[in-house]
Amino acid sequence: MRDEFYMQLALDKAWEYQGLTYPNPAVGAVVVLEGNILSIEAHQKAGTSHAEVLALLSAYETLSHRSIDFDPYDSHKAHAFLLALPKDFFAQCSIYVTLEPCSHEGKTPSCASLLQSLALHRVVIGTEDPIAGHGGGMKQLEHVTVGVLKKECQALIEPFLIWQKRAFVLFKLAQTTNGRIGGGYLSSQASLTHVHQLREVCDTLLIGGNTVRVDRPTLDCRFIQAQAPDVKIYAKEDNLDREIPLFTVENRRVEVITRLDFLETPSFVLVEGGEGMLKALQEKIDWMLIYQTPKLSTNNLTYNTTMNLHFLYQDKKDKDLMIWSKKIGH
Repeated sequence: MRDEFYMQLALDKAWEYQGLTYPNPAVGAVVVLEGNILSIEAHQKAGTSHAEVLALLSAYETLSHRSIDFDPYDSHKAHAFLLALPKDFFAQCSIYVTLEPCSHEGKTPSCASLLQSLALHRVVIGTEDPIAGHGGGMKQLEHVTVGVLKKECQALIEPFLIWQKRAFVLFKLAQTTNGRIGGGYLSSQASLTHVHQLREVCDTLLIGGNTVRVDRPTLDCRFIQAQAPDVKIYAKEDNLDREIPLFTVENRRVEVITRLDFLETPSFVLVEGGEGMLKALQEKIDWMLIYQTPKLSTNNLTYNTTMNLHFLYQDKKDKDLMIWSKKIGH
């Protein structure tokens, strides 16, 4: 049960960055010494240090009572620093990681090679790397345990598996506790900021023509000072006001479409819309991200549809409940 406890901590941390690591998978890692937790970290952004590396750097700081003097997200500096430590520095430590350490060299060096050099006491892995040519990391390692909370670790990386072959479609919705969706901003600032973080990394923000006509939105990333996403507007007729803020954001493409065949291309598509979009995309949606705010409303707008969901993971964003879910039967 102890292995499951530490792996769950790694999972919890990884879920904080679900989607934000695109096109990489969400991964969490925990470093333990004789039952004491030294660090809990997760991969945060593609091209930066992986979860194992961040966890080992944090564990170094805990053990040595010293702070590192470089950017921990610079993977090349981080690997070089860890490899320069005394050979037995982590010899009594165990690391728990939700996904098999990478064996290939990409934008970042191989984590499997790093762990092999550091020769930890144990390496506990949630699930194998499912991508052909990416696996084999654990074959380089000794004292490996595989399959701890495997089902949960596989659920964590489902988006990663989908966007290898087609679009991963995430439908985001915000609602009151009694299921109302109208009446201006419902979510907390923390929830709104999280949405802007997802907008920044997605390939396409997909919205419906009705949203454009009624809400006249901007749909940018102003809360995090980032580049706004390209937008596709799914509409039967193009009678949209080109003077609204949506069309005036710099350095982004806005396209009106009548077909959804672009969803066959590997990508990450974030959908924001009302009942019409939910019904139109019902067979295309992979996951739903629900921000539920603790208030009741008399507003009449709601998602008037029938759909069975399986809750995958839930967390808080300030006062809001944030629920990652998927359709049952999809």
